[in-house]
This record gives sequence, structure tokens and C-alpha cells, in this order.
Amino acid sequence: MKSMYHYIAELWKRPYDGAMKETMRQRLIEWRREPTVVRVEKPTRLDRARALGYKAKQGFVVVRVRVRKGGQRKPRPDSGRRPKRMGVYGYATWKSLRLIAEERAARKFPNLEVLNSYYVGEDGRYKWFEVIMVDPNHPVVQSDPDVNWICKPANRGRAFRALTSAGKKMRGLRRSRGLKGTHAQKWRKKQRERELKKGKESGGYRSKPKIPS
Repeated sequence: MKSMYHYIAELWKRPYDGAMKETMRQRLIEWRREPTVVRVEKPTRLDRARALGYKAKQGFVVVRVRVRKGGQRKPRPDSGRRPKRMGVYGYATWKSLRLIAEERAARKFPNLEVLNSYYVGEDGRYKWFEVIMVDPNHPVVQSDPDVNWICKPANRGRAFRALTSAGKKMRGLRRSRGLKGTHAQKWRKKQRERELKKGKESGGYRSKPKIPS
């Protein structure tokens, strides 16, 4: 017998079709009228929130954040300048929209720390994410062995230092099936060289023998 979370996850695989279609339509109409950062009573995607560390207890807060989609295109300047310096196209952020949502939530609630976040919807102009936040000074959080690591001073400002899951993904620190140039691939390559004592780990390169003339 499958759990309730399994059926919730099945609905969220295609949220804009089938049984979720009308529900999502009504939600997006309401969310567009709300402010950019809104605190919500309970997660919209309970299965995803629980998988990312959310618990229905004191010290945990869920915040829904709206982020505008697309690149950073600017209106065309009125004053004269070279076409190269118009600065209309080509402006894109290095940060993901999910990381931007986490930073906005962290600015709105400076006494809380970002635990994780997940996608909850989008329309033609905006994307919405829900950010799980934790109060590191709350006694319930400090006594919880699963999450009290976030109370340490080293974890202050996690969202701004790209230490959350979205930040690490943006920095290329996620496992990437051994693709060349990634952090994981370089680390594995160095580890093999240390074990086999090859390359730079062998103590230096040997000079090539001179070819007699």
C-alpha cells in the first residue's frame, strides 16, 4: 500500500493538467495579487517540503516568494550612443531564480535561516517558490538533532553565501555523472592520481629525453 505522499507527488508531476489544472489556475490568480514575499501557514507541496527537512513544529516557517522570469533585458535608451553600448540584450543573471527567491526571503526575515526551497508554480511572467526557514534561536529547533546544525554560527547567512542546495547547484558542486570540468570530476581525477602517483601527484614532471641531432 502506497503512502499519501506518493499520490501527492504523482499529482505534481503534471500540475497544469488533469485534476490539478483548475486548482493551479485559481492559485495563480490569487498569488499574482499578493506581495512578493508572503508567509504561509502550511506547505503547498507537503511531500516535497517533508523531503527537504520541513517539520510541523515550532521554529519552522514557510514563505512563498515571487520572482520574475526571463533575462535582465532593459528598455532601449533615448539618448544617442553606439549600438554596441545600448545595453538592451544579453543581460542574464548567474544566480538561479530559486536562489534569488531564497535571498529575498532571507532579507524579509533576517532572524531566520533558509533551510531549503522548492518550486510551486509559474505563469507567463512570474515563478513562485516556497522557502523553508528555521529560527536558529528557538529552543525546539536547538533541541532537534536533525536540524540543530543550522544553529551554529558558521551557518549564518546561508542563502547569501550560496550554501543552500540551490546555491551549491548554481556553483556546480552537484554530482554530474563525471562530466569534464566539474568539481566532482576534478576531485576524482586528483584522487586517482594520488593513489597511482601519477601526474602532478608523482612529485613533478620528468623531463623529456633530448633527440640527438
